[in-house]
Amino acid sequence: MTVRSAAEGADDPRTQDLKNALVRTRERIAAAAEAAGREADEVELLVVTKYFPADDVVRLIDLGEREFGESREPEASRKVAAVRAERSDISFTTDMIGSVQRKKAGSVARWARRVHSVDSLKLVEAFDGAATRALDAGERSTALDVLLQVSLDGDPGRGGLPAVELAAAADRVLACPSSLRLDGLMLIAPLGMEPDAAMSRLAHIHSDFVRRYPGAVELSAGMSGDMESAIAHGSTCVRVGTAIMGPRPILSL
Repeated sequence: MTVRSAAEGADDPRTQDLKNALVRTRERIAAAAEAAGREADEVELLVVTKYFPADDVVRLIDLGEREFGESREPEASRKVAAVRAERSDISFTTDMIGSVQRKKAGSVARWARRVHSVDSLKLVEAFDGAATRALDAGERSTALDVLLQVSLDGDPGRGGLPAVELAAAADRVLACPSSLRLDGLMLIAPLGMEPDAAMSRLAHIHSDFVRRYPGAVELSAGMSGDMESAIAHGSTCVRVGTAIMGPRPILSL
């Protein structure tokens, strides 16, 4: 995989498009946070680069971004390796935000800072083993952060656990303190549900969850179309792809 170098021009049209989109997105985050009585720096921007080339991740790093999201394996593994080789002097992180097959947990555990989409006991077990192996091999230096994905409508196509099953999964994560760390919850809003209604329900679920698991304060919710609602209801991480990257490219890795 060939990756663009910084010397190839910080002012090329694609870099300028990304720069302008980042400014607009951060302005949206700041305005939403202010409206909710929060500080903008309480909300992490995770730039979702799935389907886009490693060149774009390098451009974003050169523009100051350090946190990224991917959802397809092995595309993500190849891309992370290519960008690390090109920007070996700069620290950046990549989270897995998409559904994960258990057989791919091993490769994900080698590069992911966090997994946002853990939605079954079997997947917790897969990541426990995968993270343990990665730690033993020196492929990671810290436990794998885990967010449990919440389902509000039971749609198997979008994944997630109903609220009544979150505690069992959380307890299983906490049983693996050397390999996994329970960070909080994640939501992909149900199709057809009003964003405010979805985010309000999530906020109540998260509040109950944090009372039981005080360290699990992270709430990954909100994307390009609903980040304002998510921030109003307490999101600590918005996952933004289209508003920054543009429409999905016709050709992908």
